[in-house]
Amino acid sequence: MNILVCIKQVPDMESRFKVNGTGDWYDEADLAYRMNEYDEYAVEQAVQLKEQLGNQPEITVLSIGADRVGEALKKALAMGCDKAVQVQDNDSARKDPWQIANIIAAYAGDKNFDVIFTGMQSQDRGSAQVGVTVAELLGHNCASTLVGFEYADGVVTAKRELEGGVKSVVKVPVPALVTCQLGLNVPRYPTLPNIMKAKKKELQLVPVASLLKEEAATGTEKLYPPVKSGGGIVLEGDLGDIADRLLGILKEKTTVMK
Repeated sequence: MNILVCIKQVPDMESRFKVNGTGDWYDEADLAYRMNEYDEYAVEQAVQLKEQLGNQPEITVLSIGADRVGEALKKALAMGCDKAVQVQDNDSARKDPWQIANIIAAYAGDKNFDVIFTGMQSQDRGSAQVGVTVAELLGHNCASTLVGFEYADGVVTAKRELEGGVKSVVKVPVPALVTCQLGLNVPRYPTLPNIMKAKKKELQLVPVASLLKEEAATGTEKLYPPVKSGGGIVLEGDLGDIADRLLGILKEKTTVMK
């Protein structure tokens, strides 16, 4: 079996974000970066599948971006992936989901991957389009938003999360692509010995121009922070006094008491 995991490096959500000078993305200076959270579930599930199958499958992990994505790739290797592919692209943030999916599909097209794992969505764009588009381009079966995964006899049994907490179970023959959601598993923490082993694993560099042949289908016109609303009011003191003050505020500031 041949397995591919697609990951993305995103800014840590605790970072302080500022809109860049052109107003169409965030300023990347001084941001801390990490592997996209949903992609960590994808890596963990791929490694669990490898372990289930006696460590025989080979896991390739792929990421698109500048040299800094090497840190995310190293983490995936330390978690148990076998080799890494960096599609070199210093302008990956400007690529839309259609282009990103085409890059991945162009790389995977002749590699005969049996199962491809991706995160459900990225934490920066949140489009949830890349994984399912890759499946369509490759002609693979697809199941999205997985919270449960089983594999046996060439068939993936996928437990999917739907709206309103409803779950569904589907069976998907390989070759298949699945997108991974919170609750699927608990990603392992890379141990020091595995971090050291990851340094010796193969890292292949692929120029993005050798894979991308498609123009963008969409573009980001403007990025801006939400408009700040008025702050809240904290009422303290005697309960009776607080109740009177609250009634006064409701009468003055709202139509609730009118």
